[in-house]
Amino acid sequence: MDDQKANKKRFEFSNWLFLLPCLLVLVLCAGWPLIRTVFFSFTDASLDNLNNANFVGVENFISLTRDRDWWKAVVNTFVIAGISVPLETFFGMIVALILHTNFRGRGLMRAIVLVPWTIPTIVSARMWAWMLNDSYGIINELLLKASIINTPIPWIASNFLSIVSIIIVEVWKTTPYMALLLLAGLQSMPQDCFEAAEVDGVPLRKSFTSIIFPMMKPTIIVAVIFRTLDAVRIFDLVYILSSGNNANATMSVFARRHLVDYADVGFGSAAATALLFFIAFLSVLYISFNRKKLQNVD
Repeated sequence: MDDQKANKKRFEFSNWLFLLPCLLVLVLCAGWPLIRTVFFSFTDASLDNLNNANFVGVENFISLTRDRDWWKAVVNTFVIAGISVPLETFFGMIVALILHTNFRGRGLMRAIVLVPWTIPTIVSARMWAWMLNDSYGIINELLLKASIINTPIPWIASNFLSIVSIIIVEVWKTTPYMALLLLAGLQSMPQDCFEAAEVDGVPLRKSFTSIIFPMMKPTIIVAVIFRTLDAVRIFDLVYILSSGNNANATMSVFARRHLVDYADVGFGSAAATALLFFIAFLSVLYISFNRKKLQNVD
């Protein structure tokens, strides 16, 4: 018994020893900047006065709660995340089910499907900004030629349509990522279930609701958690497509604007820290809620 405890301790020590380099990199690359950001959020620091900043307590956070642009950014962030993630999950599941079937050229199709996700976000955002331009964009040109619209639509200039455009581009870009995660879950399932359902002539809809979806719940939950946390941090796509419009800014764009454009490091750091708390809260909420779901599935 003592030997087993000793072996278990040695095994745990070896695990921590292997994890140590990764933990050190995380502390240096993420931990230190995070600590500095939280520290600056309690000061009146500016870009030209970082070393002589004065401690102001929670004044920046109080100002943040009174800022209408901040709450507009919060609403924009959760609207984009709340609409794009379910759409990505829905379309990702369809793509995953298609790619899971056996057909000629399946490997090539899997590679093609991943192309939108592999394109850097800056590149795809600029590409879509050109395509959605109301003067020379190809989207309006195609809609005009098809007689669907009579006049060009200001996809990016309009506040409402700009949010719609951001959601469309976000879904286009990230659906392959969701499809990849869900496809991995499909391939980890016992294939006998699919073969038995096919032999018994079970309709695809019933097969999905009775077999695939219940067994895929853990994978779907993990994929949705990852994508939601990533969507809440959305920055580059919004920054390019909104062209700096305050009405369409997200929390990340809001924090960047005050940190860089306005050189208000203290207030911008408070916004970034608030975003961190939002993400932490969502993480705890998702994990706590879905732990029961996973236990029920098991």
